[in-house]
Amino acid sequence: MDKTFEAGATEAHWADYWERSGCYTPSGVGEPYSIMIPPPNVTGTLHMGHAFQHTVMDALIRYHRMRGYDTLWQPGTDHAGIATQMVVERNLKLAGEPSRTELGRERFLDKVWEWKRYSGGTIESQIRRMGSSVDWSRNAFTMDPAYSRAVIEHFVKLHDDGLIYRGKRLVNWDPVLQTAISDLEVVSEEENGKLWHFRYPLADGSGHLTVATTRPETMLGDTAVAVHPEDERYAALVGKFIKLPLTDRLIPIVADDYVDREFGTGCVKITPAHDFNDYALGQRHGLPLINVLTSTATINDDMPEPYRGLDRFVARKKVVADLDALGLVDKIDDHKLKVPRGDRSGAVVEPFLTDQWFVDLTRETRHDGKPGPGGLKAITQPALDAFTQGKIKFVPENWINTYNQWLHNIQDWCISRQLWWGHRIPAWYNAAGDVFVARTPYDAFIQATGAQGEFQLLSMLKVASDDSTDAINEKLRSADAERFCLTQDNDVFDTWFSSDIWPMATLGWPDKTEALKKYYPSSVLVTGFDIIFFWVARMVMMGRYFMNGEVPFREVYITGLVRDPEGNKMSKSKGNVLDPLDVIDGITLDALVAKRTTGLMKPETAPKIEAKTRKDYPKGIDAVGVDALRFTFAALATQGRDVRFDAARASGYRNFCNKIWNAARYVLLSCDGQDTGLDETLPVSLSTADRWIISRLQRVEQEAAEHFRSYRFDLLASALYQFVWNEYCDWYLELSKPALQNGDAAQQRGTRRTLLRVLESALRLLHPIMPFITEEVWQRVAPLAGVGGDSIMRRPYPVADTTRIDDAAEADIEWLKALILGVRQIRGEMDIAPGKVLPLLLQNAGAEDLARLQRQSGSIEFLARVEAPRVLAADDEAPQSATALLGAMKLLVPMAGLIDKDAELARLNKRIAALEGDLVKTQTRVDNPNFAKAPEAVQQQARDLLAKQQQDLVALREQCLRIAAL
Repeated sequence: MDKTFEAGATEAHWADYWERSGCYTPSGVGEPYSIMIPPPNVTGTLHMGHAFQHTVMDALIRYHRMRGYDTLWQPGTDHAGIATQMVVERNLKLAGEPSRTELGRERFLDKVWEWKRYSGGTIESQIRRMGSSVDWSRNAFTMDPAYSRAVIEHFVKLHDDGLIYRGKRLVNWDPVLQTAISDLEVVSEEENGKLWHFRYPLADGSGHLTVATTRPETMLGDTAVAVHPEDERYAALVGKFIKLPLTDRLIPIVADDYVDREFGTGCVKITPAHDFNDYALGQRHGLPLINVLTSTATINDDMPEPYRGLDRFVARKKVVADLDALGLVDKIDDHKLKVPRGDRSGAVVEPFLTDQWFVDLTRETRHDGKPGPGGLKAITQPALDAFTQGKIKFVPENWINTYNQWLHNIQDWCISRQLWWGHRIPAWYNAAGDVFVARTPYDAFIQATGAQGEFQLLSMLKVASDDSTDAINEKLRSADAERFCLTQDNDVFDTWFSSDIWPMATLGWPDKTEALKKYYPSSVLVTGFDIIFFWVARMVMMGRYFMNGEVPFREVYITGLVRDPEGNKMSKSKGNVLDPLDVIDGITLDALVAKRTTGLMKPETAPKIEAKTRKDYPKGIDAVGVDALRFTFAALATQGRDVRFDAARASGYRNFCNKIWNAARYVLLSCDGQDTGLDETLPVSLSTADRWIISRLQRVEQEAAEHFRSYRFDLLASALYQFVWNEYCDWYLELSKPALQNGDAAQQRGTRRTLLRVLESALRLLHPIMPFITEEVWQRVAPLAGVGGDSIMRRPYPVADTTRIDDAAEADIEWLKALILGVRQIRGEMDIAPGKVLPLLLQNAGAEDLARLQRQSGSIEFLARVEAPRVLAADDEAPQSATALLGAMKLLVPMAGLIDKDAELARLNKRIAALEGDLVKTQTRVDNPNFAKAPEAVQQQARDLLAKQQQDLVALREQCLRIAAL
């Protein structure tokens, strides 16, 4: 083995080998275990959140593969409609190329597919770099032909079952993107605004009512003023009319429980076409819906002439000015309000009345009135029952509350988007506005012509079943049958509508494939809490509906978000994003600065981002390799909590890789070409240390199985780290040396066999988290341990043999470790060189201590670097000694002749003086009143330092007293 572990070359070699040799494909034997990858969006590259979740998924897949399951990890990417279209439009603008509208739909989509090939290829390369053992032969994309067929089937079946309808309803409208967006894509944050109070004159001239609004421009679309039915102030006015200012319309005064009579004047203007609450009230009272805006948020041509064509915010100012000129402005208050903005465009979102396609999730009966259950019973309730009936469970369990709360308050789902990139809705319209939903254009034309009795027309014109809409229209025009021409809906599906069938469609649905039969439902979904609404709930809905009540997965493991070391969400605008490959391969400071400050939406923030980057990473980021990054993620994966990622911690786990590598070099050096106990006819003797490490291995194997079962990757990483670094490398390798150097043939044979077999097992324990270094080392260790096979990935995961747990050996070695650490403590306190052989006296030794001393004397002398320990009798007077305790027994190291008393006192007094100076500085800082203004984390850090300095000072003074007494 080379002296150092070279991660890059190792990773490239084994990733290629595993894929070429078919290690990633399902074995076809054993109980199925499957995971569907949450498909990354083809909007760029993978981020740290992806790397974290992929680490978790790959660990689960590798673990179950080694346990003999028939494992499938299904890879793929999502077309991500709005997000990808925005990226491509922005790229066109930056490159100075024609805009989307200038290119036209067909040419623009060519540009998007070009981007998809780049982004998708980059993502696949990143997944490979991370060592993710996905089955690349099944790689899917949500706009592949087979997947698109499934999306169309999904829509048509729901429509035919009366669970999808088209209607004019209020939706969230993004006037920049000019498309409907879901509630989940709207971010509402508190902003400073105004509350305008207007006087609305009564139609009979007897007075006025005062209403308050934060959006004056929408008053042009008011269709009522509402009061509370029990508000005595206005009881006599209910049913009368208001003369709406700036218009020629009369609007009624209505009574409704929605009104809060304690807020403002208790009178509310009702604009059903521009407010969701007003819309609901308007439906209850049969109020008309008057749309004020265009799709670009300007005042439309149905409004009074002075306001037509004005931007909504310009119109707002003019409406206020005109009402003020009429003396109808009562007052204007400063007001904080929640402003809804599109999470992608940042534009203020408008409730907008428009024709859209909806999935019915709220009715008891079919939307079309035909027999059968509605969306509530057919789709929503089964999704709720999936968890109450124990068919699926969340890990951690508390996320069920979030899931249930959303489903109990669900609204019908708007699934249409006014975009070009995505699955185009399979609905066609004739000149009369009739709609025909079908799987293909041919089927739509069959419906349209059949509806008018022209059943033979298409066959007469030799229309083929795979003809496009344009081709069929052209044939109809050539036969003077233009009245049968159809136009396909221009809208596309919401991305989440196509991805809610991901677990089924990637396995071949709607066909009844063997893969679907075997791997559906999947075993676990690993995803973030932020898409429980977007994706998890909708997959459960559609999975149960289309798969005869079967759920899409058995468990949902919810991960936290990956944040920066201060706990901030990683975002490009904050300049705290880390690319996982930059941590794996390393990056210079200047390159990191350039990466974080290039292409910012607000270029003026670049200096601040650069300064923070140079402060946080003054030397850039050192390369740590894939294994160290993966182990870092596992160690940080505390259940239910966000992950604070620090590149420095990953560097620490790179040292763990080096520790494994160096341990393997020692073992191979000790065992290569030697008798390693493979010949069962030769005697083998196991030392207490051998039996101890074998026993500890069984216990860590038990822990690993439990931690995988409970998704406690943090505890798994901790247990494996503790065993490999502390117990195997730090202790057992040292404990093995006496036997290897001084033992007889049977003892040497037993120790070499133990060294190899325990290391080989430890490598298999680590493999799901650290695949590359474990494979590289295993290839060298396995043959000497008598283990065959072409890859560690195809070896079984270690299972504990409880008969090999040895409590006595564990107790003996814990006693030995405590004794050695006691001697080392004395060395450290007295600044005695590690190699100097010391006398060791034992005082108050019990019977068990004496028995262990007899059994472990060789190891004590070798590892503690002491002379043969001497046991003091009860009446023996101990010389002046440095002391450590081991239970009731004292470890005594006589000081006479070991140190230069005067020189040691001088050294200690110098350290005490320096520490006293540091202590004064820290105390002064903590006592400063202004320090209370510092962040709590900074204050706690200072308090912790103060406590440590005080503790160290006490210890040094005590040590001085002991030295002075010599």
